[in-house]
Amino acid sequence: MEMPDFDDWVAQRGGALLRFAYLVTRDHNRAEEAVQDALIAAYSRWTKICRVQDPEAYVRRSIVNADISRWRRFFRRETPAGDVGSSATSPDPATAQAEQDAVWALCATLPAKQRAAVVLRYYEDLPDAEIAVILECSPATVRSQIHRALASLRTTITTEEVKH
Repeated sequence: MEMPDFDDWVAQRGGALLRFAYLVTRDHNRAEEAVQDALIAAYSRWTKICRVQDPEAYVRRSIVNADISRWRRFFRRETPAGDVGSSATSPDPATAQAEQDAVWALCATLPAKQRAAVVLRYYEDLPDAEIAVILECSPATVRSQIHRALASLRTTITTEEVKH
């Protein structure tokens, strides 16, 4: 297989990497920083990365690892914002967007690995095996992380519904 040119690869995959980083970090500035740092690291090892593994998996793993490190350093949890509501269907696009924003705000409260696993599964639509490569764990751990994340989100949503 031919090694892709770094600049061409970044031009092709940069937007997707930035969207992924935003969903992991939930902050545009941190997402841009994470992508930039990951691409700098990838550039210096580009030939080796392309020979040994998938470049996108390497860069995504770098983004996730940077976010996990950031959370470990600051060891803080964000407070859930907004009410998710219990409506299965939304009468209008504004309500649907508000509900989606509320769900992503709740995802921001998850531990970094759980949040990354949820993003990779439900936003990126990746199978467990690919998520495991990115998060450097087993597929069983991926399933466990997603199970715990969903249980936590269900508990939070139920608690919020009871309060209101």
